[in-house]
This record gives sequence, structure tokens and C-alpha cells, in this order.
Amino acid sequence: MRIATYNVEWFNSLFDDAGTPLEDGGWSSRRDVTRVQQLTALGIVFTAMDADAVMVIEAPDQNSRRQTVPALEAFAAKFDLRARKAVIGFANDTQQEIALLYDLDVLQARHDPQGDETGKKGSQGAPRFDGVFRIDLDVDATEDLVRFSKPPLELALETASGFQFRMIGAHLKSKAPHGARGRDAVMRASIANRRKQLAQAIWLRQRVETHLAAGTPLMVLGDLNDGPGLDEYEDLFGRSSVEIVLGQKGQHDPQLCLFDPHAQAVLNNRWASPSSSRFYIAEEKRYLQALLDYIMISPDLRGRSPEWRIWHPFEDQACFGRPELREALLAASDHFPVVLDIDLP
Repeated sequence: MRIATYNVEWFNSLFDDAGTPLEDGGWSSRRDVTRVQQLTALGIVFTAMDADAVMVIEAPDQNSRRQTVPALEAFAAKFDLRARKAVIGFANDTQQEIALLYDLDVLQARHDPQGDETGKKGSQGAPRFDGVFRIDLDVDATEDLVRFSKPPLELALETASGFQFRMIGAHLKSKAPHGARGRDAVMRASIANRRKQLAQAIWLRQRVETHLAAGTPLMVLGDLNDGPGLDEYEDLFGRSSVEIVLGQKGQHDPQLCLFDPHAQAVLNNRWASPSSSRFYIAEEKRYLQALLDYIMISPDLRGRSPEWRIWHPFEDQACFGRPELREALLAASDHFPVVLDIDLP
């Protein structure tokens, strides 16, 4: 079975309010890419992946005027994708939903949120992801109230043969100090954003540990907007969000740890990092690459012959060797798909 996670930059801009793809020459929200160019590129990438399930990060918006599921299913129908059924969880206010596209012939998937509902006062015990998490972020004896701007998508899945497992699709908040002016303000905002992101990672990690302790096969997929050694603020807090979710640093029981080989490669050698994203830095006239996207799996799934690939057009030989696919990957998004092939019954 092939499972993928793919952050599609401003997917929402490619649909009208009825969920119909806007296949025209107007500009998309991507730099120097029209809507028809981005849609065509995405069609090439999704078709080439031919995945049984794709965790779509930054999926089309869900609100009073727009619906994520019809838009994604219209996209799948347009390009005759096997992964043609969509499911979402809790909507958010960022125009960047988290959704799963999957093949109904091989999988069944349903939104199955865990944890208690909370009021505004929140809860310490890993509440439901649309609630409020109480945690002391800075050891000042005062609890902070943390919310997900993009609540993770919790799914219960079952294969056609009856094998049951779970997925959590995640898009943790970016650490960028938006709106800050001046060095001190930027530093304060960056530290505050990292504290919030680490709190979200701890919240997610608590849910992961609950599933692993119960022996539940689990995948955590998506864009964590973070990685070991990604910025100088990691040293201030001692570890990255990725390390927290993996559970490897200071974790004595390997059965309570997740695994992703690309994250592990960076942990082992931070100077030889694979990358899953490519951003243009206009003021510097260059591109920045980073490893932000992951498919983390539980120990029992590691025994099912997993093979990971990042479909990076310049780092993966198979992608680079297919010019149409290479150009499509560059036009489709500023992230590249992470793909996992795994033997699931």
C-alpha cells in the first residue's frame, strides 16, 4: 500500500465556492504560476504518485461558503485518481484544512477524535484537538492555554482485509515572527511562537503515547514546520517539535517511539539533511530548502517492510529523470510529497 503526505501551497485558491476547479489563466497564489498551470502540475504529481491515501496539508477551505470534501473529490474526479474519497476533521480559520484523500476500494476511513472536550479553561490531559490544552510553558507556575490553529486530523482506518490502524494528520503552527519589527521584537515573537509550537507537539505526543501504549498501529503524517537543528531557538528549549513527537530523546521504551528515516538521518548527522520543501527568499535571491514533512510510524508498522521516499525533483533520481514530473513538482507547491510504501494486509 502507498501512503503519502503532501502540503499543497494555497490549494484553496484553485477552486470556486462550489468546489469546481478554476482551470483558467488567472494567477494562482503561488509565485509566477497560473491556476491552470498549478492544477495541471498537481494532476501530474497525484497521478504519478498513484497513492492509496494522501494526507493533504493546506487542503481547500471549509467554512459557511466553501466545503473541503466536494473540492477535493472534484479534483480527484478531474484527474481520475484512485484516491477519490475525501474526509476531514475539525475545520479551522486559516484557509488551510487537513484532509485525507483515499481509495474506497482498499480503505475505509472515518474521523475519530480522541480525548475529552474542553471549555475555555482547558485540560491538562491531552484533550480533544479542537479544545484547549493547559501547560506551563515557561516554568513560571502559571499555566498557559494552548489551542491548535489547525487541529490535527485523527482517523480510524481499515483495509479491505480488515487490518485496522490509525492516522493523525498534523500541521503545526509556523514559528515565523509575523508582524514583529526590530531585533528584540522578532526575538520575543520567535521565542513565544516556538514555545507554543512545542506545547502543541507535547499535546500531540501525549496522544501518540496513548495509542502506542495500547499497541495500536499508528502513523503521524504532515508538516511539522520544524526539524532538528532548524533554527537557533531549538537550543534554548533543548529539542525540536519533531524530537518530541518521535519520543526518541530521553525515551527509554522503544515501543513508545515513532520512526521516520529522514528525521533520523538529520538527528544522526545534521550536516547531511534531506529536504521536503523549497522556498524562494526574495531579498536574498535564492532558495532555502528544509525538511518539514514526515511520515512517522509505530514500531509494529516498521515490521511491514516500509520504504520512504521524498519526491524532491533535485534530490530523488527517479523524479529528476522524468522532466514532466520534475517540472510539475516545482510548479505544484513549495513542498514535495513524502511517500511511504508499506505491506498492509
